[in-house]
Amino acid sequence: MSSYQLAGVGPRFVALIIDGILGSIIAGALGANDRWFLGGVIGFLVTLGYQWFFLTRNNGQTPGKMLLGIRVIKVDGTPITGIDATLRYLGYAINSAIMGIGWLWALIDPERQGWHDKLARTYVVLADRNDTVVMNKSKNEF
Repeated sequence: MSSYQLAGVGPRFVALIIDGILGSIIAGALGANDRWFLGGVIGFLVTLGYQWFFLTRNNGQTPGKMLLGIRVIKVDGTPITGIDATLRYLGYAINSAIMGIGWLWALIDPERQGWHDKLARTYVVLADRNDTVVMNKSKNEF
């Protein structure tokens, strides 16, 4: 059985910020800031589409994850599917709705999984410069 080098929480957080900024720019350009409720719906759908597109069509990497050299895979090592990406993003909403506890969970989880990872059965792992998953899981520093 293969093992993977898990990404630290720090790089994951930075990638999330980068992707959040990019998603917000796209959502804003599409009118997500026009009306409160409609803007929220548009913003949710745009960022869901952003995550879905990049994670399923770009080898598990959003632009933020590419910059940080990390990627999302299924716990069995296979690429994530559209359903996985959707579940993972719905987990983002759950994480945020419950005072961020789902995000913070990755700090104490031995597999560094937030609730969104648990829901979608994914890991965030290191990818080398050739875009290959780094093997032999070891516990990286924060």
